[in-house]
Amino acid sequence: MERAYIGLGSNLAEPLQQLRGALAALASLPQSRLFASSSFYASDPLGPADQPRYVNAVAALDTDLAPLALLDALQAIELQQGRERKAERWGPRTLDLDILLFGQRCLNEPRLTVPHYHMHARPFVLYPLAELAPGLHLPDGRTLDELLAACPFQGLERL
Repeated sequence: MERAYIGLGSNLAEPLQQLRGALAALASLPQSRLFASSSFYASDPLGPADQPRYVNAVAALDTDLAPLALLDALQAIELQQGRERKAERWGPRTLDLDILLFGQRCLNEPRLTVPHYHMHARPFVLYPLAELAPGLHLPDGRTLDELLAACPFQGLERL
């Protein structure tokens, strides 16, 4: 099994319940085991400012699924919880599930880039990830501590 870190986010339709439902769905994925989840954090939205704050978390999932199979499973969970994919990036959503890291793999597929391409600049990803994996080394050799030092705990509120 490989350890994958999944970013969770929601700012519509009872975000706390959306994240709890997503964690329950992750725990029931085939060939996988939910190892741990971080605290929940409220964060300011990226993109349009006229939307509610997000609730974010990170989950550690041990899985035998291939990366694209895991992506398909995550997108199915999003749809089950009312996600509508729109052309607008960073708009409001019921649920967003992103593969942040997948073991020590570096992937650049048309549908999936791992490590997640903007995780280094997102405190709502890095601080919950640090709860689960302090001292983590990324596939490119950088440490999570280096990323945290360059990304202040700004706009976040631990719930």
